[in-house]
Amino acid sequence: MAEFNLDAPTISSNSTNSTVYFDACSDQGDAVSGSSEENLNGHGIVTDREENTNVVGAAISQTSCSSTGTTDEEQQAESTNTTVLKPLHGQHSVEIDPSITSQDPTWRGQKKHIFILSEAGKPIYSLHGNEDKLAILFGIIQALVSFVENSQDVITSIRAKGILFVFMVKSNLIFVAASRSSMSVSQLQMQLNDVHNQILSTLTYSQLSKIFRQRKNFDLRRLLEGSERLINNLLLNDSSKKITNNVFAFLTNSIRILPLQTSVRSSIAQTIKENCSKIKNLVFAIMIAQNRLISLVQMKKYSIHQADLRIIINLIECSESFKTSENWTPICLPKFDMNGYLHAHVSYLEENSPACLLLLSVDRDAFFTLSEAKRSITEKLKRSQCIESINEAVKQTTRGRHQLNSIGIPELRHFLYKPKSAAQLLCSEIVSPYNSLTEFERLEAIYCDLLERVRNSKRPLKLILETRSDEVALAWSTEYYELFVIFDPLTQKSSVTKDVDKLIKWIEKEYDTYFIRTHPTF
Repeated sequence: MAEFNLDAPTISSNSTNSTVYFDACSDQGDAVSGSSEENLNGHGIVTDREENTNVVGAAISQTSCSSTGTTDEEQQAESTNTTVLKPLHGQHSVEIDPSITSQDPTWRGQKKHIFILSEAGKPIYSLHGNEDKLAILFGIIQALVSFVENSQDVITSIRAKGILFVFMVKSNLIFVAASRSSMSVSQLQMQLNDVHNQILSTLTYSQLSKIFRQRKNFDLRRLLEGSERLINNLLLNDSSKKITNNVFAFLTNSIRILPLQTSVRSSIAQTIKENCSKIKNLVFAIMIAQNRLISLVQMKKYSIHQADLRIIINLIECSESFKTSENWTPICLPKFDMNGYLHAHVSYLEENSPACLLLLSVDRDAFFTLSEAKRSITEKLKRSQCIESINEAVKQTTRGRHQLNSIGIPELRHFLYKPKSAAQLLCSEIVSPYNSLTEFERLEAIYCDLLERVRNSKRPLKLILETRSDEVALAWSTEYYELFVIFDPLTQKSSVTKDVDKLIKWIEKEYDTYFIRTHPTF
């Protein structure tokens, strides 16, 4: 276990927020001053080759956009032909009338927008509002991307008037995030990647390529009809007032595990293996509950990427119909094979059980074989009381304060722990004061900032300790894990040292309950 030591630095108290952090590039862990935030060029525009910034700036100045209002900021925007999105103070994500336009103050006041369009500029998706009403905006996006591409470059991001625009250009599709949130360029790119994977789960890469090769102006919404709910659910924190820990899974590029005793998890995996090992063409058997992985059994020589697991978890979470019947659905797992489908038998173990079992095969005619295997698995898990153990584990996850109390650190409010050997995340449940939307968004902003500085590609930091007005925040990156902790604001530095050591010891003791070391094979 790495020894945690805060004795070397001293915490300045010249401001409300004081910070100590160590440079990962320094052998001695010397304190580093200044911000590690990405240094954008003077124009606030970043491309793959920064020397083309002036070219992009010219493109923006040539693009005519309308703006309304009388503030100094907006008058300045009018003189430079740029659009300002006015924030509504105190406003959070709300349901928006799809008939509104980009000039509506409610639409303009959203913290984040996600846009998807074809390379020809055809609207495909907008997180807020109706994409048909935003045709001019989509045209501007397409013009910007094309202008930069004509210079043999790729536009990455634009920062203007407090808004960060992040672009991701994939074959045939353009993805854009416009955000006032605390997410960095790399974090927004990860979110856009998940959205792209969600689309590929419905239409494979080869299908998309064929469609746009034949008709560049094709309206893809006709084929994605009904899939908007999957994208909306993937962006749940940005599209509704629901508070969920799912955002931390994508920020850390990981999945969460349902806590179970080792004997119970082993029994579940063994039961699945015994009943599926002789089924031909079965690639994966996955059991999920409460957006968490219970068990994964896979064909030899194959593995499943965490991004594909997040797509599967998202599908289960927003498909209520799966709870009432057995289902047979094709799904593309882009990291596994972006050009083909697996056929998934999806069903819950019992009518009132939170556990969902997915059996994924390359055989499109395997429904009845997999249905019989599922019934056999359910019967054996019921006899061994594993289903009862799963139900109890799910109940425990709703008792967030109970989990924190069991650790025995009164000052502890929330934490994230990710081992570097696995794409799995231990995330404590949301409790007061972060169980209101405003406070949860503030917690998310803290983690976004800490994650960006720890993972900064230019100068990653090993250790960060911030004393804020409302909490003490810590980030610690070692050879073996990343740890992010939020403490009570009155927590002293000496207490932080002891508390972190205690937390690490608790995690090591409970490791096999909260993480899966290996996945069995058929």
